[in-house]
Amino acid sequence: MSSGGSKIYVAGHRGMVGSAIVRALEERGEANIITRTHAELDLTNQQAVRAFFEDERPDQVYLAAAKVGGIHANNTYPADFIYQNVMIEANVIHEAWRTGVQKLLFLGSSCIYPKLAPQPMAENALLTGPLEPTNEPYAIAKIAGIKLCESYNRQYGTDYRSVMPTNLYGPGDNYHPENSHVIPALIRRFHEAKQDNADAVVIWGTGTPRREFLYVDDMAEASLHVMELDRATLAGLTKPMQTHINVGCGEDVTIAELAALVKQVTGFTGRIEQDPSKPDGTPRKRMDSRLLTDTGWTPKTPLREGLLRAYKEFLEKPS
Repeated sequence: MSSGGSKIYVAGHRGMVGSAIVRALEERGEANIITRTHAELDLTNQQAVRAFFEDERPDQVYLAAAKVGGIHANNTYPADFIYQNVMIEANVIHEAWRTGVQKLLFLGSSCIYPKLAPQPMAENALLTGPLEPTNEPYAIAKIAGIKLCESYNRQYGTDYRSVMPTNLYGPGDNYHPENSHVIPALIRRFHEAKQDNADAVVIWGTGTPRREFLYVDDMAEASLHVMELDRATLAGLTKPMQTHINVGCGEDVTIAELAALVKQVTGFTGRIEQDPSKPDGTPRKRMDSRLLTDTGWTPKTPLREGLLRAYKEFLEKPS
């Protein structure tokens, strides 16, 4: 790796993406990785973050810390989602600059793009239309993170970048019965149906919406890849001062196809039924990741293989 023994701070190392970034760094032989749990460092506390950066003075920062949740959580706690995420980003990015950190990578979300953005969603769709109302506060916080990176680069000449992942899954995912995303929710539902010898698993909606999924360790590799791109290469890809790059696998599947794959992986032998009275959500959400793939990065993990690994981890987790 090009960092040559740099001191690297990974914020949010216990989350799904942060833990994958730590694994990827360790696989490359990085020995000087700094982490802090939330109990050790509250990133919404400006004084605490300032003291941490003054004490540790990392060379690079991966900003993967965030308050995250599903539609229900976003709808119920909108103030928490916008306040905590804006504070985390502002504190970490500002104190990184103040202590001389030249390289920082901010992890965003595909929800930054307008609800009706043309498919596949390209980087230049940012701020071209209204956001999805259910997670607008979270999306605005993530947009603020992108703009913080752009603004510090513009004013101070820093090299702060952002990556916008598609739907992620894999080790460290949340399998909570109510608050999980679609893949962990389906894994749990099919596993429990198998245990209960149920005749059928019912999935919401018509099964026709299409979604893109990326294995989290591929996301981590993409993050390191983007961090390592030289500035001239990055500048040649993006418009002036743009810092955000999409990360996706370039393929999507219908929810019905996904459910059939999860059924195979879990070994459930019953039927899959649709409940068209339940909402489908957006018909299609796919990222345009050509800026990234043009630099030579490609994902390594096919969906079925990733689902097998995710199910193995689910079985090993304490219930």
